[in-house]
Amino acid sequence: MALQKVTIKDILEKKKKGEKIVTITSYDYSFAKIVDQSNIDLILVGDSLSMVMLGYKNTLSVTMDEMLHHTKAVSRGVSNALIVGDMPFLSYKIDQTDAVKNAGRFIQEGGAEAVKVEGGTEICPTIKAMINADIQVMGHIGLTPQAIYKFGGFLVQGKTTEAAKKLILDAQNLEQSGVFSIVLESIPWQLAKIITSTVNVPTIGIGAGKYCDGQILVIHDMLGIFTDFKPKFLKYFGNIGESIRLALNDYKEEVLNGLYPDQEHSYEFPQQELNEINEWVENVDLREEARRLI
Repeated sequence: MALQKVTIKDILEKKKKGEKIVTITSYDYSFAKIVDQSNIDLILVGDSLSMVMLGYKNTLSVTMDEMLHHTKAVSRGVSNALIVGDMPFLSYKIDQTDAVKNAGRFIQEGGAEAVKVEGGTEICPTIKAMINADIQVMGHIGLTPQAIYKFGGFLVQGKTTEAAKKLILDAQNLEQSGVFSIVLESIPWQLAKIITSTVNVPTIGIGAGKYCDGQILVIHDMLGIFTDFKPKFLKYFGNIGESIRLALNDYKEEVLNGLYPDQEHSYEFPQQELNEINEWVENVDLREEARRLI
């Protein structure tokens, strides 16, 4: 029996009830369908697909069209989870009108129910404009990967008193702007605990400790498929990458040694008709017969 579609109201209620929110990324139909069958609360079509799906060195290269392409695929495989589209670099920080239009495309074309944007207080006016256009928004502070050149890499944020205070105040302003949740990425767990206790919207941690209201991981990371680097917070919940490699090696060996396909995995032609075909092949000029079809 299909579950009822998770809504933003459901996500907000989970914080009030003290229930943990389970979220994960997905980027295509097949993975999204498996995730949805696992009753995950929220699926983020993250701009991390830039790296794990498209092979770019960071998240800055993925485009709106590429993000929409993958969001559409995910939405086709999901019946239960809330789908959030991740707004890519340059799609929302240049012009507010374009930002609202781009966010709307995730809803109208992509099939998402909300969008995610990176940034603190400085992005609040744009968030308000999106919400005024009936577009629901998830915030994201701490390590914001679209700003890695400013940070100098994928580094832990909020490690000084001033930086910590800024993040706490950013979270307050994001809540006041109307976001329904805030991703906290790569910050000390004590700081994440303070933020979680001082805002009324759920916090979703990734490298922010256990006191957040929910957690998110990149699905290709936690399954051991994308292994180019491993941040401290990442735990492998599976080794699917190795399983895939073993399966491909087995496939290669069986093909090379003539073991696959065997009779069990082959289609049969009726013997009487096969005899007729063989006799026909032996007694006609196949090239001449083929030319007659042109």
